[in-house]
Formats: sequence, C-alpha cells, structure tokens
Amino acid sequence: QYKFRDLTIEELKNVSKTYPNFTFSMNTYTFKDGSQKDLLNFSGTVPVKYGNSYNIPIQLWILDSHPFAPPICFLKPTANMGISVGKHVDAHGRIYLPYLQNWSHPKSTVIGLIKEMIAKFEEELPLYSLSSSDAARQSELLSYIAKITEGDTDMKSRSKIGGKNEGCFNKITVVGAGDLGIACVLAIAAKGVADKVILLDLSEGAAKGGTMDLEIFALPKMEISRDFSASADSKVVVVTVNSLGNAQTYLDVIQSNVDLFKGIIPAISHYSQNAVLLVASHPVEVMTYVAWKLSAFPKSRVIGVGANLDSERFQYILTNLLKAEVLAKDAWVIGEQGEDKVSSWTSYNLVANQMEGMAAPNSREKVANRAMEVLKGKGQRSWSVGLSVADLTDSILKDKRKIHSISTLAKGCCNINSEVFLSLPCILGTGGVMEMVRLEEDPVVQEKLQSSAGSIHDLQQQLKL
Repeated sequence: QYKFRDLTIEELKNVSKTYPNFTFSMNTYTFKDGSQKDLLNFSGTVPVKYGNSYNIPIQLWILDSHPFAPPICFLKPTANMGISVGKHVDAHGRIYLPYLQNWSHPKSTVIGLIKEMIAKFEEELPLYSLSSSDAARQSELLSYIAKITEGDTDMKSRSKIGGKNEGCFNKITVVGAGDLGIACVLAIAAKGVADKVILLDLSEGAAKGGTMDLEIFALPKMEISRDFSASADSKVVVVTVNSLGNAQTYLDVIQSNVDLFKGIIPAISHYSQNAVLLVASHPVEVMTYVAWKLSAFPKSRVIGVGANLDSERFQYILTNLLKAEVLAKDAWVIGEQGEDKVSSWTSYNLVANQMEGMAAPNSREKVANRAMEVLKGKGQRSWSVGLSVADLTDSILKDKRKIHSISTLAKGCCNINSEVFLSLPCILGTGGVMEMVRLEEDPVVQEKLQSSAGSIHDLQQQLKL
C-alpha cells in the first residue's frame, strides 16, 4: 500500500543500522477524524544527555506517502514516566519539531529527524519520573491510550472510507463580508490552509460588491452563506465585523460593536464548540475580551490578530533594512494596537542579543527605535490584515507551534491583575494558545503594558455586556 515502497524500505534499513534497538511492525493507526490505516511503525529508545544519560522511548508512524510526508511521532512513556508538556511535546506525547514542519524529500530523512529530536530533548527533557501513586494512575491511562492511538490526519494520505468522502477536515468560517472579511477569504484561499472556507455574510439586502464578485467567479472550496448553521464544526472562526452605525463617541462605537457581537458570538460558539475564535474587529483588544466573555470558551481558544502584522513587519525591517538579523529573531511588537504599542524581546536568545547590541555601532534600543519609526509609516490595509489572518490560521490548523504576537488574556503577566487582552508572543497550535513566551524583563516595557491594561480595563467597565 506504500506508494514509494523502495524508497521507504531503503530509509528504514538505514534507521535499523544506526539504531539497532528499534523494532518494526505494521499496526492500525487511528486518526482524529476516526479513519484508520494500517501503517508501518517502529519503536525504540534514543539516547539523551541531560546531566545524566537517559534512554527516551519513542514511536514513529510512517505514512503511506513517505518519504514525501513526515512521520507522526510520539513519546512512549512507561508506567513510571510522566510527560513534560513543552514546546515540542503535548499532553498526549505527540512530538512537534521544526524538522517535521519543514520536511522536504530528499533533504529530510528519518535519521535527521531523530538527531534533531535528541538535540531538542537535551534542551528540554520530555519525560520525568513519577511517584508510586502517580505511576498507578499513569498505568491505567496508558492502558486506555494504547487502545486508540491519536494523531492528525496527513493531508497527503487522505482517502475515502467505506466509499464515502471523509468530509471537511480543516474548515474556516469568516464572519463579515466587508473589505476585511473578503480580504481574509482571499488570503486564506491563496495560502491553501483550509479544505472549506465559509464566508458568513450578515449584511442586509442582496449580495453586493465583493460578495457578488465572489459568487460570480466561484472560488474553489469557498461558500457564501447567511445561515449560522453553515459554520458548523469550523476549526477556526475569524470575526471581522465592525458596526457602521452613526455613533457619536468612541464609547458609542465600541458599544455598537458589542451589541453586534451579542448576536454573533453565541451562535458561532454554539455551532463550533471546539473552534478557535480569531478576532479582527476593532478595537481588537476590547472585542477579543467581549468575544471571550460571550463565547464562554477557554482563554486559550479566543485570540485577536493583535500585533502579528506589526511584529512580522518589525522583524523584516530589522533583518532586511537595518541588517540586524540576530536581533530580529526574538524581536516583537507587543501591547496595545495603535500609538501605544511597544517593541520588546523574548528571553530565548538573550545572550546573543546582548552580544549583538555590544558589537553593533548603535545599541539594540537605538536599532529597535529606528525600526519602529519605519514601521509607523506602514498603514494596515484590509489585504495586509487578511494576509496576517491567513498566517495565523495556518499556524493553528497545521499545529505549527510557531510564535506570534497576538491578543491574549494578559492577566498575571507583568503584574497585570485585570482581565484585559494585550498582544504578547505566544506559541500557537490547534488548541489556540499553547504557551505564552517569556519576555525579557524591562521595567519601561512593563510600565507601558500596565498603563495600556489600565486604560483598556477602564473602557471595558463602561460597556454593557
């Protein structure tokens, strides 16, 4: 059943030579959508040095489109081992690595994958020893998990089950058929991240403007609807609506948007109870908070577009215009959209950043200020925000575990005690925010974030939810 049998066998021979402890077998793999396939898999241990030397048990499932599709990788802990959830491992033991995300034959190999796995595990050990009582509970859990192996369906290995099409796997609904909503649909279609895109047109009267053009030229995998039920079982729902009423004050404008959300968010959350809500309406911090309250979703699954576009532009300016590539790796625009946004740095490569700052003619702060000045001259058109939305949905649907600066609940960060949403660097995956990335401690940045949080909280207190 393997499409490239000879290539697969040759590679597995190489694995067997390098790691003779691995055992090979054919077993049934159950995907998250319930479909099953008999797949080749191999299990064994890889040596990891983390102070002491450890043998980490893993299992790799080889898809039938191998070597043009990456393996599906899991930890296989014993009853006395617990999983340390982190950047590269989830609670089910599923392993996520940059090597898997960037898999490309013939450059990518299973041997290369295992080498990166060892390197990442030596940075962050994925397993720990359990106490005897915890080990007993773990044994029950493992016996249950052993019955059903969960994983993500590989796009290249989908097939028809029982003669019927498996249906939509990655479905996105875009709410709002204005310029921004249409820009999101076009960008998502161009990115090719979804199997189905629903444009929910809530405007009154007949289809007009862009929606009419979309109907005329009929994009593949795209549907326009006025019925909330069309959004059912979406993986991501992008909310782009903004009130066009005749409100007189800024507070009135926001309240009009809140009233609009009251008729949208509960319906959306009813039809797609496991979706990630991605808010692009203005002001994004407040409207993301409103969506979170109205949906009753966990905070991890309600996010705003925030400063994702600004951060991508900021890093591009640093790398390509100011030639500060080392600084760009951990540079982010965070906080509140608009004039109060601020640049900051994650602490992953703090030593490298400090060395770059000392070696360069200008300090890191001066370079960042120059980049921010360039950034100020860049407006945010609908199509550019649409590209940013497509970028975020790509990370969510493909579970890329990529870092983005997005609007997330900031309570507990930087001594912020109120329920407000601010842009902060977060790792995104299928469950939305997987982890908030720690920022370098900077009193000036923290003060600005606290000031933004205070003004946003005061505004939210005046709204009628």
